[in-house]
Amino acid sequence: MSTRTAGPAGPTSAGAGSPWRNWAGNVISRPVREVSPASAEELAAELRRATRDGLRVKTVGTGHSFTSIAATDGVLVRPDLLTGIRRIDREAMTVTVESGTPLKRLNVALAREGLSLTNMGDIMEQTVAGATSTGTHGTGRASASLAAQIRALELVTADGTLMTCSEEGNAEERAVFAAARIGLGALGVITAITFAVEPLFLLTAREEPMRFDRVIAEFDQLHAENEHFEFYWFPHTDNCNTKRNNRSDGPAAPLPRLAGWFEDEFLSNGVYRAACALGRAVPPAIPSIARVSSRALSSRTYTDVPYKVFTTPRRVRFLEMEYALPREAATTALRELKAMVEGSPLKVSFPVEVRTAPADDIALSTASGRETAYIAVHLYRGTPHRGYFTAVERIMTAHGGRPHWGKVHTRDAAHLAAAYPRFAEFTALRDRLDPERLFANDYLRRVLGD
Repeated sequence: MSTRTAGPAGPTSAGAGSPWRNWAGNVISRPVREVSPASAEELAAELRRATRDGLRVKTVGTGHSFTSIAATDGVLVRPDLLTGIRRIDREAMTVTVESGTPLKRLNVALAREGLSLTNMGDIMEQTVAGATSTGTHGTGRASASLAAQIRALELVTADGTLMTCSEEGNAEERAVFAAARIGLGALGVITAITFAVEPLFLLTAREEPMRFDRVIAEFDQLHAENEHFEFYWFPHTDNCNTKRNNRSDGPAAPLPRLAGWFEDEFLSNGVYRAACALGRAVPPAIPSIARVSSRALSSRTYTDVPYKVFTTPRRVRFLEMEYALPREAATTALRELKAMVEGSPLKVSFPVEVRTAPADDIALSTASGRETAYIAVHLYRGTPHRGYFTAVERIMTAHGGRPHWGKVHTRDAAHLAAAYPRFAEFTALRDRLDPERLFANDYLRRVLGD
């Protein structure tokens, strides 16, 4: 099956100088031109044109990264016409999908076919290429990030070559596959991704409030006993909200529509947006707001198809920093984070999110080579964030943390080369595939060097 849209004779181009903003509004760039190629061939032609014009090229998805990873003052490629499922292989249990396809469309289409990804992040607004290229992940004891579920990918390199790579390819294709699954947009423009899928299954979610000290004391047990465990701690309180997702034999028991709307939309988005706006205007009120909001969500259990359990709507806009730590360091780091907030004048309106992932074999994956815990901090959009994020980053780096590539951080190539054992492998491949740095921008110069 395919929903790919046929393109015109050449790629669609927007007028020069139109500003581009990311979802959070903290990154703005003004490319010379925008293009929307409808095929790999059109994309290759656009890359060659950019080279002739001396312009850099970046591809942008839905702008859900909080860093300037997609910003460019050259050519901005929008993959709006590179969408849809190319094919489903039920024998190999894979799906091949165009790079600009939003995850929400992929999830719905797979469910209609009786299929599902094994694991996913907590939102599904991103394009498949944008999500995988920055290391988007959910939480899982044994199932890893979206990129770890890739079985093959197709990309156009800087010289216009169309390359398909997988673990079954030749030496160069295997090397590209090992790196490009989380390629940061530095190795080429991805045009299609082949994911592993499995028969559609049910998940039972159990959400339950729990005290901070109990969660910390039982963290290893909760991780071991559940396929997918995560929790949120509300700063200025001792309150957490835990979520345990495990496979179920059924029957499906989704949230009643009204109850789901009340908690996920009215409370978690509508009321919470108003509370955050109040906290931004009157920071001393934030601890009181946190105490009220941390008690607003009650225990609930429901069973549904994976994407309806893993993902939730996020309509309150924020800035985020997330670090990946060795899993054994998580509880110590969280205690230090809590003590730092309580011993400072900071007023933090957003909960801290904690998730886990198994080790994987992707060169620049935040879980590369080690069992991982993710600690993510957020602040409402428009709230001064530098003091809080700097203090958090100091704690996370002291515990060997690796920053999420698409979220706010200040690390540079010198730091990251020490944090990633396979960093030099990635940069050497970049030197071969993009020696003239067609895909460079300020962010990649900082995190990968030049």
